[in-house]
Amino acid sequence: METPLRLEDITIRNELHAGDIGYVVYLHGTLYKAEYDYGIEFESYVAKGLHDFIERYSPDRDHVWICEHITQIIGFMLLMDRGGNSAQLRFFILTPGYRGIGLGKKLMNEFMQLLKKKNYHHAFLWTTNEQEAAAYLYRKAGFTVTQEKNSTAFGKPLIEQRYEVYL
Repeated sequence: METPLRLEDITIRNELHAGDIGYVVYLHGTLYKAEYDYGIEFESYVAKGLHDFIERYSPDRDHVWICEHITQIIGFMLLMDRGGNSAQLRFFILTPGYRGIGLGKKLMNEFMQLLKKKNYHHAFLWTTNEQEAAAYLYRKAGFTVTQEKNSTAFGKPLIEQRYEVYL
């Protein structure tokens, strides 16, 4: 009988290592293609966004969460400073086998705590209407939808949504 996966089995590190960025881009590209039929445009969007994060990275204002099980990255999220005491939540992803164990909730709680610790007054994120489980976590953390727009940016028609929270 296989032992059920527990939240305690996951380690979270906050320092990027060589190979992490490429793997996170790959993870987004393959997972979003399989689950939502997003095209190469989405993978390119993620690569550009992560490049932007690395170029601007400030340990005092930015933060990463790299979730691992054994030695495999199974989740990722980052907080990116956007100036004016505003931060952006980006690239929140969990692989399917690691959903439903409380990891997403834990990451959102840590994100919200870090916003307060770093004296941010506002945070936002962009997602799509198809990300229902993630949207549930965002709303539970206090985020609300403030903008919606039709889009084909990821190779198919969808609705992009901006969520915001004020502290």
